[in-house]
Formats: sequence, C-alpha cells, structure tokens
Amino acid sequence: MNSKTSSNGKPQTDEFEGLGKPDCSHCGGLGYVMPDVPPAHPSFGRAIACACRAVEREMSRMEKLQQISQIGALQECTFETFLPEGHGLTPGKQLNLKMAYERAITYAKDPEGWLVFKGGYGCGKTHLAAAVANYRLAMGHAVLFVNTPDLLDHLRAAFAPNAVTGYDERFDQVRNAPLLILDDLGTQSNSEWAQEKLYQIFNYRYNARLPTIVTTNLELEGIEIRIRSRMVDPSLVQVIHIAAPDFRRTGVDQDQSDLSTLSLHHDKTLENFDVRDRELPKSQSDNLRRALETAVEFAQSPQEWLVFNSIGYGNGKTHLAAGIANAVANQGESVLFIVVPDLLDHLRATFNPASGQRYDKLFDEIKTATLLVLDDLGTESATPWAREKLYQLFNYRYNARLPTVITTATPIDEIDPRLATRMLDGSRCTFFLIEAPSYRGGVKPSRSRKRKS
Repeated sequence: MNSKTSSNGKPQTDEFEGLGKPDCSHCGGLGYVMPDVPPAHPSFGRAIACACRAVEREMSRMEKLQQISQIGALQECTFETFLPEGHGLTPGKQLNLKMAYERAITYAKDPEGWLVFKGGYGCGKTHLAAAVANYRLAMGHAVLFVNTPDLLDHLRAAFAPNAVTGYDERFDQVRNAPLLILDDLGTQSNSEWAQEKLYQIFNYRYNARLPTIVTTNLELEGIEIRIRSRMVDPSLVQVIHIAAPDFRRTGVDQDQSDLSTLSLHHDKTLENFDVRDRELPKSQSDNLRRALETAVEFAQSPQEWLVFNSIGYGNGKTHLAAGIANAVANQGESVLFIVVPDLLDHLRATFNPASGQRYDKLFDEIKTATLLVLDDLGTESATPWAREKLYQLFNYRYNARLPTVITTATPIDEIDPRLATRMLDGSRCTFFLIEAPSYRGGVKPSRSRKRKS
C-alpha cells in the first residue's frame, strides 16, 4: 500500500482515497469521525464510520451468514479436521479419499458448476461438503447448507399462517443461494410434492448454472430421472464416488457390514476348494474345476453378476461364493455375504417399533453394497412382500451393474420370472450350473477332505 502525505502532514493511504485514516480513539464511542481532508475534498465536513464500527459490522455480517447458512453443528467440519488418509484404508481407498478431499478444496476456492459426492454412510461426504461451506463462510461469502428432508420441511412450514417467512420468499432463497449445498439427497420422503419441489430447485439452478453441491448415498440410477439427468451433465457436474467405509467403525473388519455372515465361512477359500477329481466321474470333476476357474476370475476383478445353480444342496456353491467373498475382503474391499432368508428377516425386523435401525437405511446398505453375495436364493418364504423386496433389490443392482454373486438350488424356471430374466441375461450375468452331486449323497470323500456346503 503506497503512503501519501495530507495537507496537514499526516500520512494517508490509497485505501481511503485521500482521506485521513480514522483513529478509533477519536470517535468517542459515537462510531463516526470527521475525516481530515482539505475543504475542496468532496468528503469535507461529512462524518464517516469509524474503523471500530467497520469491525462490528463485519462481525455482524458473519453472524448473519452463519445463521442463514444453517451449518449449525457442522461448524467444526473443516478441511483441517478432515483426515484425507482415512482410518486403516487400503492404498486404493486412501487415494480415492485424498482425491475427493483435494477436489473439495479446489472447489471451495473457486465454486463453479456442481459437485456431487456419493458414497455410503459415514464415508466423509457430508464433512467435505460442510468444509466447503465453512471455508466460503470464513471468506465472507454466503452459503446455504441444508439437509434435504429439512429443506422440504421448511418449505411445507412456510405455508403455515403463522410462518415468519412466506413460501415464495423461502423458495426463492433456496433457488438463488450463491452456493447451495443439499446434504443427503435421497433420504427424503418421495411424495409427488417433494419430487416436484426438488425438481424445480435443481432445474432452476441447472439453467442458471449456479454453484451447487449435492451429497447422496444413492447410486445415480436410484435418483428421480429428471434430477439425475441434470446431475450427470459432464459440462457442469463433477461426480465423485467416495469408496471409504464408515469412519465410525473401527477394527480389522470395519469394511464389513454387521449384516454379513462371512466370518462364519472364514475357512472357505478358493485355494482349498476340492474339485473331487479322485471321487467323481471326469465330466463332473471338470465341471467343478470350471466352476472354480470362473470363481477365481470373478474374485480377481468383480464385475457384473455370477450365479451358481445346482440340483440339490451340498455340492460346493456356498464354498465358491464364500471363497470369492473372502478373496475380495482380503484385498480390503467391502463385502456383504448374507443368506437370503436372513436378509428378509433383517428387513422385517426394522418394522418393530423397538428396532434401532431404519428400514430405508438398511435396505440402502444392502442395495448399494460394493459386493453382495446372496446365498441360498429360493429357500425364503415366497410371500408377496418377500418377492417384492427381492425384485427391488435385484432390479436396483441389475440397473446399477453392481457386482453380485448368487447361489441357488432352485431350478431357474421355478424362480420369480422378474428375477430369473436378470439372472439369465448373458450380457450382464454368468450363469453356471454345477453338475456334481452333494457330498452328503453318493460317494463320500475321504476324511482328509473338507466338506462342502
């Protein structure tokens, strides 16, 4: 800043454009001072705000920004308090989380376009979104951070006769926020009214190209199509998938869901799978060998679907599925291994008022599992409710092309046609029929051999 000298010899600065810098000790608590300028200056004889009031005004402005932002308890969520290396993550997931962290910082410095953080519960997406908000607020910029269900509640409340803020004013605040952060998109109740309001907000901000951040634990295919079409426009939107597991869970098995029963099958690996070449006819032994090769290939790079079908039980389907799951889990990836009747029992249990879990959260965890292994499809009670839940699960993972392994001893023509058509789609699913008989029938293996289930 360049120094100057006024007519009375006192220093001046370019900041005040020729005005003598007010001295706070001169305002006498009034908050205003008379600038020391020559009579010819336009500000001669006009009081100006003292510097002490400028600080007060800035503090008041920041407080209002905090209130408007609705950041609330997330004020502590900053880039400084975020751990980009995570907790005990695999190198790949560490790199993924660090990339998301760096993208968020870049966006916070210059918010342009849209940023979509997607991932499971507790992966850090809300922290990063809040960190952007807190960064912008600290820079003195307005931000509106709001949980999606809360946003819809605020809009509904605006219709009340005693509402302080009318609906039109509230809706306009959201649509035109300089930076809007919508947290937990997909957790709201999807009534027609809610979908319409969200579409109007998304469409307005999309057309106006207003900076927007969205966090969601849904796959994009699970989002209402009008909104999704705007969220996937690469000319405006960056979609960042955070692969980290829930940071609130610790320990060796933090990547594994509480629903998973994989620990019960820890002894089943692809390495100790027995193709029974000394016991079975060559054609059946070769069939088991091909099944093993198929499982090994899938475990190396889980993609699309793999179905092991057989006539009867005890011929190795579960061993192969568990072997895949253990191989993937040992690479540090998240796996959900669950018997189909148990899955439906878990979902039913959430309807109990004493349940500590929400149905939608539990079902989302199953639907979006990184690798889902469904054991013993066809042994569940085929009630209309069970059939509907399984169809929703299959349809979601089929459309999202999420890696899935299924075992079943039920003939394919006896399975719900809505499920069977997806399992038989050769472009997305490898359907393998195991021809070997059960260990519990026919020739028995020697004692040194492991039993298959």
